[in-house]
Amino acid sequence: MGRTTGRWIRGAMLAPLSLLAAGMAWAQEEAPGLEERLAALEAAASVPAYVDNSYLFLIGGLIVMFMAAGFCMLEAGLVRSKNAAMQVTKNVTLFSVAGLMFWATGYNLGYPGDATILNGLLPTNFGPWSGGDIEAQSEAGYAPASDWFFQMVFVATAASIVSGTVAERVKLLPFLAFTVVLTAFIYPVVISWQWGGGFLSANGFSDFAGSTLVHSTGGWAALMGALIIGARKGKYFGKSVNPMPGSNIPLAALGTLILWFGWFGFNGASQLAAGTAADINAVSQIFANTNMAAVGGVLAATITAAIMFKGKIDATMVFNGAIGGLVSITAEPLAPSMGMSVLIGAVGGVLVVLTVPLLDKLKIDDVVGAIPAHLVCGIWGTMIVPLTNDGTNYVSQAMGVGLTAVFVSVTSAIVWFALKFTMGLRPSEEDEEAGLDRAEIGLEAYPEFASR
Repeated sequence: MGRTTGRWIRGAMLAPLSLLAAGMAWAQEEAPGLEERLAALEAAASVPAYVDNSYLFLIGGLIVMFMAAGFCMLEAGLVRSKNAAMQVTKNVTLFSVAGLMFWATGYNLGYPGDATILNGLLPTNFGPWSGGDIEAQSEAGYAPASDWFFQMVFVATAASIVSGTVAERVKLLPFLAFTVVLTAFIYPVVISWQWGGGFLSANGFSDFAGSTLVHSTGGWAALMGALIIGARKGKYFGKSVNPMPGSNIPLAALGTLILWFGWFGFNGASQLAAGTAADINAVSQIFANTNMAAVGGVLAATITAAIMFKGKIDATMVFNGAIGGLVSITAEPLAPSMGMSVLIGAVGGVLVVLTVPLLDKLKIDDVVGAIPAHLVCGIWGTMIVPLTNDGTNYVSQAMGVGLTAVFVSVTSAIVWFALKFTMGLRPSEEDEEAGLDRAEIGLEAYPEFASR
């Protein structure tokens, strides 16, 4: 079994190189010439809202890209100092891997057109993104590459969720190998069901900006990783939990606020149009609702933590309350009133605080609290959509949640186990105790302080 799985892993790792070679060959042989591209762009200039819509994608994409810095800072602050350099390295590299794989195969799988089988459940449009149908997308009112860029920056979010959960006890290369499969196949298949016009779209499911498609996808993959990799050494003793506080709470606060900022691009630009007064009004309402959901999440988490922990308000609960509120509103940030947005976010904040001790009881070690904030709140946000959106129903929403749970959990578990029995996932006990900065990176984030 080990040799067979090893060949599978080697093949999976060589696949990106094959795709890259195929992409280079296409660029030489089939890319439209400069004259054709200029003619298409000239025709697009006369399409109403072409520039406005394209700018919405580009600016929204830039804002969402800044979320990578938010995840990086949040995770670096919530790990121990001896693992901080490892964590920021993971975040920079995973963003790069995600970008490459979304070009190499992810975009075409996520938006396959008619290239699907099994009633839209499995896209078959493999291969690198070719630059799109310039004429068709120009007629639709946006520049093809602006759409690709906006969709690309989403994919790293799912991988960042996994990164935070399994921090401090997974080696870099196996984690990046998992990221390859997650961003090249697992995530694109999930988004194809809805945003790509596949199975869920045909069955009435609604997820405006990705409570399930993005956040729960990352959450399920993270949960499988936490279960298969196991807890950090010394985290649990019988029924006792050994707290392992983060090294830099102000840095984690900065990361939280960057994520809060980035969510305006995440949700706002998912309106996908900015060429009319109605579009701009919708984007504005989404901004307001997104902000108020975060407000509700923070305040509810603060109050709940104060009650549960006898007046001690854990800062990490407050931070994740903001994220939980934001995830909760992401499935439908336009339809609710501002007051309802506060309530939706507040429930998310409460769920975060309640879920953290539950995970500890189950001995599931989630270093940054990503499973409560992204998975649990992603489910909540998706299931509450019909309350404010009359065009949806609870059965279709549950179908989307359930299908995503099964597919992502099964495929992620297969990949995690394959990596465990081939490359190995965990460092040695000695390396884990010394810290992954020394063992994996070769330098420390805070060399003037003793590792702890």
